[in-house]
Amino acid sequence: MDTDITIVEQFVELDPAVVANLPQATPITIRSIAIAPKSESETLIYVGTGGGKLILFSINPSSPDSVQFVQLISIGSRLIESILVLSEIQAVLVLSDGFLYLVDWSLSKSVKKLGFLKEVTAIARRFHTENEASTSEITTNESTHFSNSCFVVASMGRKLVLIEMILSENNVKIHLKEMLGVEGIKALAWINDSIFVGNSNKYFLISSETGKNSEIFTLPESSRSTKLKPLPKNTEILLLMDNLGVIVDLLGQPRGNSLVFKFSPDLICELGSYIVICGDEKLEIYRRRNGEFVQSVDLGQFGNFTSSYLLLGGDEMGRGDILLVANTRKVMCFRKASMEDQIKALLRNKKYETAISLSEGLMSDGEITKNTLSFVHAQIGFLLFFDLRFKEAVDHFLSSENLEPSEIFPFIMRDPNRWSELVPRNRYWGLHPPPVPLEEVIDEGLAGVQRAIFLKKAGVDVILDESFLSNPPSRSTLSELAIRNIIRYLVAARDKELSPEMKEGVDTLLMYLYRALDLIPEMEKLASSENSCFVEELEALLDDSHYLRTLAFLYGSKQMASKSLASWRLLARNYGAGLWRENDDSDASEQGDSVSSERIAAKEASKLLELSSDQDLVLEHLGWISDIDEDLAVAVLISEKRTNQLSPDSVLGAVDAGKISIRQRYLQWLIEDQACDDPQYHTLYALSLARSALDSLSTESSERERMNGDLSEDSNESVYSVRERLQLFLQASDLYDAEELLYLIEDSELWLEKAILYRKMGQENIVLQILALKLEDSEAAEQYCAEIGRDDAYIQLLDLYLDPQNGREPMFTAAVRLLHNHGESLDPLQVLEKLSPEMPLQLASDTILRMLRARLHHHRQGQIVRNISKAINLDARLARMEERSRHVQLTDETVCDSCHTLLGTKLFVMYPDDSVVCYRCYRNQGESSNGRNFKKVVSFRPGWLVRR
Repeated sequence: MDTDITIVEQFVELDPAVVANLPQATPITIRSIAIAPKSESETLIYVGTGGGKLILFSINPSSPDSVQFVQLISIGSRLIESILVLSEIQAVLVLSDGFLYLVDWSLSKSVKKLGFLKEVTAIARRFHTENEASTSEITTNESTHFSNSCFVVASMGRKLVLIEMILSENNVKIHLKEMLGVEGIKALAWINDSIFVGNSNKYFLISSETGKNSEIFTLPESSRSTKLKPLPKNTEILLLMDNLGVIVDLLGQPRGNSLVFKFSPDLICELGSYIVICGDEKLEIYRRRNGEFVQSVDLGQFGNFTSSYLLLGGDEMGRGDILLVANTRKVMCFRKASMEDQIKALLRNKKYETAISLSEGLMSDGEITKNTLSFVHAQIGFLLFFDLRFKEAVDHFLSSENLEPSEIFPFIMRDPNRWSELVPRNRYWGLHPPPVPLEEVIDEGLAGVQRAIFLKKAGVDVILDESFLSNPPSRSTLSELAIRNIIRYLVAARDKELSPEMKEGVDTLLMYLYRALDLIPEMEKLASSENSCFVEELEALLDDSHYLRTLAFLYGSKQMASKSLASWRLLARNYGAGLWRENDDSDASEQGDSVSSERIAAKEASKLLELSSDQDLVLEHLGWISDIDEDLAVAVLISEKRTNQLSPDSVLGAVDAGKISIRQRYLQWLIEDQACDDPQYHTLYALSLARSALDSLSTESSERERMNGDLSEDSNESVYSVRERLQLFLQASDLYDAEELLYLIEDSELWLEKAILYRKMGQENIVLQILALKLEDSEAAEQYCAEIGRDDAYIQLLDLYLDPQNGREPMFTAAVRLLHNHGESLDPLQVLEKLSPEMPLQLASDTILRMLRARLHHHRQGQIVRNISKAINLDARLARMEERSRHVQLTDETVCDSCHTLLGTKLFVMYPDDSVVCYRCYRNQGESSNGRNFKKVVSFRPGWLVRR
């Protein structure tokens, strides 16, 4: 901290005798003083004399000529030792000659002597915190409100007397409570329920609630007597030990750092966030927060204001701006110096670091708000900006939370402009000129540097950065430095909560600055991200071909898709005309760069088209995108991001017939992903795949002839992939026109595809012919017969194997395989009829023998099943006969198994488990007896077949 900073300054010198117009024949001797802020414009000063007089003055803290004498009363003939201002009850408590006197604080009423208290040695008022319960510790039977009551503690020998004073109807009610203290009390302080007591060499803590007494610490033998000062704002007490001020909490425990003074003070008071001590004819001021020494005031400089007897007075709560220092004759009034004026003076002298240090210290002490500190940072930022120290200026701008970005706009764009109304006016102290365009700031600053250099050569001291004087920078260097730092501020400002108009100005002017330094990557990053740029303002700026990409990104971010797509199209078509600016360190070939640039344009355009539901716009730009990259074109057509999908008819009509891959992938997406069931699109997709398969076969054949029968793996894979897609689709879909497809591939070698189509048409014989004879796929043929599910299909297949027609040799091996796998289920007579006389017997003998054995086995198995069924039927009939021939014998003692009543001659029912119930119980129970339902649970009686 700069020790030149002034915390207090001499305000007015008060001679009580002169101001009160007292006769010179009876001079007064000042023995005590007190101060009480009554309002913002009036502060009361009380002066107690050695002759028992109490004099009241009033003063306006803002005017040194406003001292007025108010009242003088006589308390007695003995000196007034202490004055307590009790603002809660608008009264003053005076200690004189061991007695206490109470008088209203305007001294207009009679003095009331508290005669029940004698030999009082010290008094102190109670301070309370906001969270303390507002109940009296003296009068337990009534509630006390701190707004109209106060508490005082007085020492009488070893006793402490707690006094409660309550203001009621212009009268003060007094309640007392006594408790045991300590011997020789000289100093008192009371906060909440903690009373701190100091005698000749010890400090004690006494609870006002319980009376418990505990020692805090003892002074060394060489130390002076105890002195203490309450610090109520922080609920702390300062205990003095020589030149060390120990700060303790309400439990007597040390808190924070101790204050080390330069001398042992005679008197202490609190002034805001500062501790003021008095002694050796001087005042010293220390920060309460960290004990830092701030200011020293030599009282000897005020002429005859020297005396061995000095008094120090200040508001007991540490409030107000007035500080009183008195000797026996006069009172010197000090007040807090204006921090604003001191900060202004530091700024005028370009002591910016000192000004910030002072402001930060004041904010930490609670003397100024955070907004004020932000204001100072902004003020320093403008001063540094006009001093051409742009980096430091922007650092301060960023430290200012309430600086509005619009205040920087005049440095970038000349008034009037679109955002002129956003710039606040007259916000600062007038220490810098109004903001003007950056070029004028630099020109004026450089002119000032030249003047300073001239003055320095002439021997005149100038306040200017030495680096500017020794090596003045060029205009271009300063311009670039300023722009880069303003960019830094505007980028940071984008993260703040700004109004829409402010966001628009920040982003638009940021683009201006990027353009000024040709920062193309930053321009494109801003344009492609979410931004608030005003497009109409930037169109002319970015019309140059080098910035067409930025303009395209900007159009896209503003939902101006048509203009953005037109820009990307122009870039894609003119990549070789200088519209693309490649990096100097690129190692790619010129052709590779061009292709890459084309694809970038197509990719960015496709991103916009994927979101667009404007069918005409999509189809308008689909062509040039597909020329560059078919994958991007497909992604545009099948995008799920748009709100409304495109019309398939319009898409298929717009896509060039030569773009087979695009059409096929679009139709595939339409059918598979969109579940389209329109036969037209299924047929189109199938025909397109079939044509591709035919083309692949033709290409394969040509390549095979060219390579003398050898074919590359890539060609094989290509043909296989196309045919596999076609075959899968033909099997999966039932909506295409099979006849139209057959007409297309009728003369081709796509036999498996033909088989699938004939199968769809139900031509079983043709399908079997293709599978068995053309493809020679016995397994597929047999599988198809199994799908048909009729034995005659196998017979038909066997006939094809044995009589293939068209001069082909019989396929005996396939026929034997068929008979081996399925012969057991076939009719042997039909098989024998189909067998060819030319078929070697050794090939079919085993199979035919197995067929016959299987046939005999099935016949005998059927006989066994028939005979067993007859036996079971006979057994069931015998069991039924036995059940029907059962008899039951009833006596007079027979009872119902359900209700246990005698049956007698009543109707009864017998269940299969031999239980007998009356007819009424049968009606109630139905088919159940003893929890068993005979309809559901079968009663099984072994028949003759089981017993046997």
